Amino acid sequence: YFGKKIFGGIAIGKISFYSKNQNVVVRKKTEDSEGEIARYEAAREKAIEQLHGLYEKALKEVGEMNAEIFEVHAMMLEDDDYLEAIQNTIRTEQVNAEYAVATTGDNFATMFASMDDDYMKARSADIKDISERLVRNLSGQEDTDLSSIDPSVIVADDLSPSETVQMDKDKILAFVTVHGSTNSHTAILARMMNIPALIGVPMDLDELKTGMTAVVDGFEGTVTFDPDEEIKAQTEKRMAEEAEKLRLLQELKGKENVTLDGHKINIYANI
Repeated sequence: YFGKKIFGGIAIGKISFYSKNQNVVVRKKTEDSEGEIARYEAAREKAIEQLHGLYEKALKEVGEMNAEIFEVHAMMLEDDDYLEAIQNTIRTEQVNAEYAVATTGDNFATMFASMDDDYMKARSADIKDISERLVRNLSGQEDTDLSSIDPSVIVADDLSPSETVQMDKDKILAFVTVHGSTNSHTAILARMMNIPALIGVPMDLDELKTGMTAVVDGFEGTVTFDPDEEIKAQTEKRMAEEAEKLRLLQELKGKENVTLDGHKINIYANI
């Protein structure tokens, strides 16, 4: 299968499926609108607290710039338009907080997804992420524990930034997802974690089984499931070559930039 390349590198290993706990949100009529708004406010406060915790974790693992994703999510939860839309839905339609959050999240996500700008389009996933977090909190569910997986190639329909950062990066060999965007925060995190990653891979998840071997080639943008012995051997050889290249680069660290005939050259990088 071919996909969009997010980060180069090659990985081989057993696949591990990640599927979200799908919250089926039911529309319930209620006359206690103020009680539902109070439930929503409690869930929002808890979500902001959870996001600050994710910020601290990301700060250690991927640096301040990328950790700010979670500060942005917390700010989204303070957004007046989003807040008012949820409260108005609860009051005017006399519905439960879960339904109001889910419908508001869907409406805002659709609005962002229809924008022309690629960066703004990618924010649709952020809206979905915070809305799903609120629904989980309202339903009394905790975040899934993603730290205890065995080293594996993570295969998923899609991954949110909070799901990505909660995984133990030392155990992630690669990411492969059906959906996603090259501008998404999840893609940015994968690059920062130096993990081979492909998105937009048109695979049928029902045909794959946990424990299957996968070869992910982040340079070519391909993933091969159940590779034969020849492909395995070629992959391991290429991985050894990449590791050697990295080792040689590390040897250059800290050395003076001087040509063989003694001329010093200053090297600059424009980022």
